[in-house]
Amino acid sequence: MKLLLCASAGLCALAVPAVAGAQTTVDSVIVTARPDPEDPAVVAGARRDLSETPGAVSVIAAEAYEDRLALALDDMLRDAPGVFAQKKWGGDIRISIRGSGLGNANHNRGLLLAQDGLPLNEADGYGDSQIADPLITRYAEVYRGGNALRFGGALLGGAINMVTPTGETAPFDNRIRIDGGAFGLLREHAAMARQTGAWDVFAAATNQTGQGERSQSQQNIQFGSLNLGRSFGEDREVRLILNGGNIKQEIPGALTRVQFETDPKHASAGNVARDYARDLRSLRGSLRTRWRLNESAVVEAGAYVIWKELDHPIFQVIDQESRNYGLFARLDWQGEVAGLRADGYAGAWLREGDLDSHLYVNRQGARGALTSVAFQNAAARDIFAEGRLFVTDRLALVGGATWGAAERDYRSFAVPGQPMTFNLSTGKDFDWFAPRAGLLWEAPDGAQLFANLTRSVEPPNFGALSPSGAGFSPVEAQEAWTAEAGARGRRGALTWDVTLYRAELDRELLMFSVDNDHPASTFNADETVHQGLEAALDWRLATGWRLRQTYAWSDFRFDGDAQYGDNRLPIVPEHLYRAELRYDHPAGWFAAPSAEWVPEGPWVDFANTVRAPDYAIANLNLGWTAPRGVTVFLDIRNLTDEAYVSNVQPVTTASPASAVYWPGDGRSIFAGLTVEF
Repeated sequence: MKLLLCASAGLCALAVPAVAGAQTTVDSVIVTARPDPEDPAVVAGARRDLSETPGAVSVIAAEAYEDRLALALDDMLRDAPGVFAQKKWGGDIRISIRGSGLGNANHNRGLLLAQDGLPLNEADGYGDSQIADPLITRYAEVYRGGNALRFGGALLGGAINMVTPTGETAPFDNRIRIDGGAFGLLREHAAMARQTGAWDVFAAATNQTGQGERSQSQQNIQFGSLNLGRSFGEDREVRLILNGGNIKQEIPGALTRVQFETDPKHASAGNVARDYARDLRSLRGSLRTRWRLNESAVVEAGAYVIWKELDHPIFQVIDQESRNYGLFARLDWQGEVAGLRADGYAGAWLREGDLDSHLYVNRQGARGALTSVAFQNAAARDIFAEGRLFVTDRLALVGGATWGAAERDYRSFAVPGQPMTFNLSTGKDFDWFAPRAGLLWEAPDGAQLFANLTRSVEPPNFGALSPSGAGFSPVEAQEAWTAEAGARGRRGALTWDVTLYRAELDRELLMFSVDNDHPASTFNADETVHQGLEAALDWRLATGWRLRQTYAWSDFRFDGDAQYGDNRLPIVPEHLYRAELRYDHPAGWFAAPSAEWVPEGPWVDFANTVRAPDYAIANLNLGWTAPRGVTVFLDIRNLTDEAYVSNVQPVTTASPASAVYWPGDGRSIFAGLTVEF
């Protein structure tokens, strides 16, 4: 298997000429200054806009994953260079860019997840990727590191923004899709798009059920979306967007190494006994406008509200209800400064959120006695700006900054009969200034070179602050300076995107599991270094043939730590390689074998005593587009039924009793049918 992977990688070195007139497809994720002429207009526009960024960015069109199974963000982001997105269980995906949120025990931290430019994250920065449906995403923008400044934040990982279709940008009028296959999976999806005069509307609904390969893995999920717009002339519109989700998922739990090697399909006994699950309902709404003021200025502004309700039986039953709301505005401008071409943007974000939390004794998944009552309130403000000044026709100087502030207010109450509860009212405030400077050079053929230096700041969320009777734990904001340099472009049959980066962090927020029955603990490391290489290469080998490759080198380590020295950080493997060789036949069918290779598994502990096993898995994707809008596909995953670990849970020092391994899925076959009319 590994020899096959190496051979696939070695194809890059072969001198196979591109055939004149070789057809291109829209499914590249690489941003270039001159978008592929085959791109739909909306995707080409997104690539063109992101190409103005002096740093690492990607655009993932829906066409990149619509002819295979895409249940969650790990499937959608599979081909994005520099993005570590791996499944733990169900829809819980560990997403990390450049080591963001590395030790986070659950869900997302250090990375802004957004939909239509509005955050899916809570006001304290906690993120939840499970509420995003890939089937209602027209394209996704990936801003790695400080390149996400236009969203106002200053997070180490950057931002991922999923853009929903409109009645104008959806590539269909009506769509019905059915997916199904292994582990009892069945997903039904219906969508419609209309444009009438100045109005347009897009609406979609998804229903998904499945048993999962492991026991205690059942899912029952529904998503809905409505995007209603009114145009008032060119580049002037008002838009209402509503998204909702109802997610019911069981949690199988992490395994010890012996349990994984004995039977990776079984669930943790404790999870089964207490019926671990995570049931979430959410509703998100936004009203926004894009309004061109004149030939040189456009304003985007709006407001949003997010409601969530969580029923989460784990070590206790967590019952939470949260409300988040915010305002945003951004001015995009282009013109001249001192006779030189210039452009830029400036904006502001205001976000607030409150969360009511009640904990109960877990009685086989049902609520027992009340054990805790707490109320959390968070607020955040960001004011930001970035500008480009073209000192020559080809070279732009880039400068920008964000000023941010965050507030954390917390109240808890003593519960009768619960000696570990307490009356507490406490709070903590943070503020920061994060500058950014860079260069962007563009060759006559559209190839680009870029470099930048950016400061990032991440205040701890409520989970990291771990309130006790004495108040918040002494956890401070994480800070970093990140330098990056790279190149991207297209020449002949090759399209490339390569970035080198180095981030030097102070007080990195790291988290480790205490045991299966207690929340993870967060601490500030002293100094750490995150450095690496993010690379993507698309090669049109010949007519109908394309080889896509991505590679990430991730060197994340302590830097002279008093306890851990220069040890590597756990979670992300040092090397991750993916490749897909695809053939598209003129008759409309395609075949695409692919592979994923981790030559050396990541560490599972800060002490660097135990690694997860290395692995190599092979997949096969087949499909056919028939006349009159009918498409079918077959997605065969893990062809050799490799037992592998897709994710690990970090601990300080691993032992044979450490339940830290999340198994990946075994061999599985899925099929899909899409009808557009």
